[in-house]
This record gives sequence, C-alpha cells and structure tokens, in this order.
Amino acid sequence: MSNPSVEGSAVSPVTLSNEPPVVRFHHSKILALFRAVDSALIVGMLWVALNLLGLEWSNIYTAFAISAVIIFGFFAESNEVYYLWRGHSMYDLGIRLFLAWFATIPFMVLAVVLTYPFASLGFLAISSWLVATPVVMIAMHIGRRILLAKLRSNPAEPRRVAIVGANDLGLRLINSMSVMPWLGYKVIGFYDDRAPNNDVSRRLFGQNIEVKGGLEQLYQDSHDGKLDIVFVALPMRAELRMHSVIDRLADTTVSPYVIPDVFSFDLLHSRLTCLQGIPALSIYDSPLVDNGSAKRLEDLVLGLGILSVLAIPMMLIALGVKLTSSGPVFFKQTRYGMGGERIKVWKFRSMTVCEDGPNVAQAKREDPRITPYGNFLRRTSLDELPQLFNVISGSMSLVGPRPHAVAHNEFYRGQIKGYMLRHKVKPGITGLAQVNGFRGETETLDKMSGRIAYDLEYIRNWSVILDIKILWKTIFKGFVGQQAY
Repeated sequence: MSNPSVEGSAVSPVTLSNEPPVVRFHHSKILALFRAVDSALIVGMLWVALNLLGLEWSNIYTAFAISAVIIFGFFAESNEVYYLWRGHSMYDLGIRLFLAWFATIPFMVLAVVLTYPFASLGFLAISSWLVATPVVMIAMHIGRRILLAKLRSNPAEPRRVAIVGANDLGLRLINSMSVMPWLGYKVIGFYDDRAPNNDVSRRLFGQNIEVKGGLEQLYQDSHDGKLDIVFVALPMRAELRMHSVIDRLADTTVSPYVIPDVFSFDLLHSRLTCLQGIPALSIYDSPLVDNGSAKRLEDLVLGLGILSVLAIPMMLIALGVKLTSSGPVFFKQTRYGMGGERIKVWKFRSMTVCEDGPNVAQAKREDPRITPYGNFLRRTSLDELPQLFNVISGSMSLVGPRPHAVAHNEFYRGQIKGYMLRHKVKPGITGLAQVNGFRGETETLDKMSGRIAYDLEYIRNWSVILDIKILWKTIFKGFVGQQAY
C-alpha cells in the first residue's frame, strides 16, 4: 500500500456537503431561560398580589396575566433586553426592563377599563401587581448579573484571549471585555509585527498597549497551547494578511474570530442581520425599520394630547393672523420628508409672501417680509404649531430633523457630506439640533454643518427616551432663542 503522505504544501480536505457554509448567531441559554422566568414572574406576581389581599384567581386574571406576558415580551424584544451581544451595563439593563414594563401598563389599564363593566376586579391587587412586578424583575436580573460575574470573574480555567492588531479597534475590543467579567476572558495581550504608527487603524503604542510579540510569536504560543481564542482585528484593507493568519491558526486548536473594521465607515444606526446564514451589516439605516410602530404610536398619543391642549390657543393665533395682515391663515410649503418624499408642511403665515418655489430665501434678522405679528410668532415658534396636523397625518414626527425648503435641500446636499441621510427618518417639529442652539437662520456653511451633525447624531442614537428628553428640553430651550427670527 502506498504511503498517503505527500511532500509539499498542505492539501485542503474534501468538502462532503454541497451546501455553502453559513454563519450561525450565538444565543445565550441563560438569557433564553430568563425570558421564560420573566414570563412566569409576571403570572406569579399577580397570583401573589391576589392572595395577599384575599382574592380568588379567576379566568379574567388568567387573561390579564397572559396578555401581560405577550405585551411585555414584545416590548422587551423591541428594547433588546435578551440580546447577549448588547453587553448592557446593569443600569442600562434595568432601564430597558422598566421601559418594557412601563409600555405594557397602558394596555393593561385599558383592559381593566374595558373589563370593569362586566366583571368584578380587585383594583388594589392589579395596581400592586403593576408596580411591584418591574421592581422584582429588575432585582432578579441584577442578581443574575452579580452572580455570573462572581462565578466567571475568577474561573479555574479562564479563556485566554489574544488580539491580532494593536490598533484602535483592538483596544476597543479589550475595553469591552473589561466591563463584561462574566464572559470569563483573560486577555494575554496584543500580537502585531507592524511598526508603531500615528495611524490608529495600523498600530498604536503607549503604556496601555502590551504587545507580546509578532505574528510568528502568536503562531508559536497558539501551537504551544498558551491561547484559547484569537481575535483578528486588522484593517479591512489587510485582507490577504487576515487570510494568512487564519490559515496558519488552522494548525492549532485555538478558536479564531475575525473582527471586521466596520467602524472605519461613518455608521448611521447600523444593524446586523442574517440572510440564510449570510451575515450582512447595514451602513446607513433608519431606526424606523424596526421601530416604526413605536415611533408612530408615540406621535399619535403625544400629538393628540398636545393638540387637545393647544386647540383653543391655536384658534386664537389663527384669528390674530387673520386680523393683522391680509392673506391666508395657514402657509403650506413643500419640503422633503422621510426618504426624500415631498410633503406639504403646515405653518401659521408669518410673512407677507408665501414663497414655495425653486428659489426660497431664508428668513433673516429684520426681514421686511415678516409681519409684526408674524415676528412674534416666529420668535416664540408658535408659527410651527400647525405641524401637529402633519404629525397626526403621518408625514412628520414630533421629534426629528427640522424639514428644510426644497431649494435649500438641493443646495446643501452638494455642500455637506451625508446631508441627505437626515431624511432616513421623518422630519420633526423639534429636534436635537434645535435644543442645542441650532435654530433659525443658518447663514454660514459651518452653522448648517453643525445642525446636520446633530441631526445624524439623533438618528444614530434614536430611542423613545431620547425623544422624551428632547421634548422636555424643548419646553425650556426650544421655543425662543437669539437665532429665532
């Protein structure tokens, strides 16, 4: 029989399956367990509340408990409570759990109101249940975190980790591991044979960067069993180098991970998804892809509430517009909405003209087109109130980038990189830029660039909580200002 060994380079093994390889997402069994525990806790807390008050369990309470489990599960999933990759801090995790339950409460209160005429309910028991459940749930999750951190912070056999690439991405990776002790990682250090460079994507240097050696040292340590996991964090342009590292590590038993340097792009609400095992990362995406219904519910509930309060003042403002100058009460101007779609934005007329063409001049200080009464409306932002009709109809949101005239959009999109990305969400009556001083005229390119930077920061970090913070700040900072004219 001939010797099966051959001289020369190694031969790749034959692939037995005709199916292409796929990437599987990692799922935490502990978080899956706690998802079920949270559901049981919701039911159990209602049972405890009823028993403490001497009330009997009935079918109506069964319906309440099941409804709460379903609704809470939806909002918990929306808030990414059970996502291991998020690496929530304890505070962040507690906030997300609280918000998920807080969003559940209105639905349960509505169920109580609708059920009350037909069934006898223990209001005190239900109220106690709605208040106590999130407290116990948050305490339980924090306890789980503390226990896991204690068990895994000093494991008998920690997973020894090496980072290939002493760069900004590798440093960020180590910093992430340091705040997640429950992973049980022990970082050995960096391996990099490139010369130190001021380019952070290539090679960092300093007292916080411990380079154990070059790539040959990495292969030797891996071969000698000194490493368990290797994270390859080289720049994306170093594709051939990454392939070489992975091929050499195939001669060891370490588990290599490739960390793509996606942060070299200016990410905008980036999302990771998977198409039949093919990972895909969006670079410029909208938060409304996954959260459009939550944003719309927020706009409808708050928009209708605000409109009900301001209906009479708005009628008085409309009367003032009619009595102080000739022309229509409302002025509708064409602007870009979400996705660049053209919409008609409502305002109280504050000028003697109603310009809506290809050339629209921005309002300036002491602009002769502005009426005396219109000047008051613009300085107090009361001329924007009719945009509540846009919010309720769905073409605008309460919070978002302020819509610009079409003529201004067409000019600035060629002057400011990423300008049109602000249209990944609906325009708003107020926004992050406005509560940070960017209101009114943007007569210089620097001022418009500053406004756009805040608009993109809003999209990048959108959440319902951020919207509420902006609305709260608008009350004190968003209506008046030196730039409002």
